[in-house]
Amino acid sequence: MELLLKIFGEGKDLNALQMSSRGVVIFIIAFLLIRVSGRRSFGVRTPLDNIITISLGAIMSRAVVGASAFVPVIVCCFVIVFLHRVFGWLIVHHKAFGRFVEGDKILLFDQGKFIKSHMEKGLVCEEDIMQGVRKSALTEDMEGVETVYMERNGEISAIRKK
Repeated sequence: MELLLKIFGEGKDLNALQMSSRGVVIFIIAFLLIRVSGRRSFGVRTPLDNIITISLGAIMSRAVVGASAFVPVIVCCFVIVFLHRVFGWLIVHHKAFGRFVEGDKILLFDQGKFIKSHMEKGLVCEEDIMQGVRKSALTEDMEGVETVYMERNGEISAIRKK
């Protein structure tokens, strides 16, 4: 037990070795949490997915610096990952829940016209839309674009005319 206290420390007065040791353990636990949480957590990037990223980072840092007890921090992280999995499952199996949590796509451009009311709803301007068009449709010519959407994750995507 004394050896563990020497390596990992206790409380907030930690030296560099103790914080580094805690960092290594937290890194391994974070890796496990990512594997348990699934690819969605760090790939899709919806608001729900951003919540897990921010929450886990903030909470796990408390264990590294000794601001909170180690075991409760880890338990809390696993609870957050479990909630994320439950929400993900509900989103997949219940469309209404998915719309409630993540919203719907927003049509920003259609039939050659920007839809100002939808742009205001999405808090985007024409240049934001053009950036998305350049990125997804690889063009600046809006005559070749059929529709532009703001996706549920906030990205702007364009569909070219056929």
